[in-house]
Amino acid sequence: MEAGDGGGAVRAEPVGCAAVAPSLAGVADGTVTLETAARCHVESCLRCQAELVQYRRLLRSLRSLRTEVLEPAPGVLAEILAGLEAEGERRAVRGLLSGRTVAYLGGLAAATAAGAAGVIVLASRSRRRMPLAG
Repeated sequence: MEAGDGGGAVRAEPVGCAAVAPSLAGVADGTVTLETAARCHVESCLRCQAELVQYRRLLRSLRSLRTEVLEPAPGVLAEILAGLEAEGERRAVRGLLSGRTVAYLGGLAAATAAGAAGVIVLASRSRRRMPLAG
């Protein structure tokens, strides 16, 4: 019976994979409960059942990783930390140099100008002290 024909029964709309798929991960971890029509679809659809099984396997694998302790090979941790430290130092030096390059070049230009001015002053004093020939 259709809704509105006076019989009082309501026919559920058919549910497809596209409507059920976003909820399957929640169903697998127990946070979502499907409505009757969606549950009937999953029970009859091999594709949705397979996806639900994949989610459950993934959850089992993730749970096993929480309890599994992996021991690194001897010396690996020290090598990783040494590599991180060396790279950090390289970046710090590069940052200091690139940030101060303009200041260094400005200082170098000022020192060169001061040296040139000093040479000019000394040269002009030397000329005054020399006796004129003539």
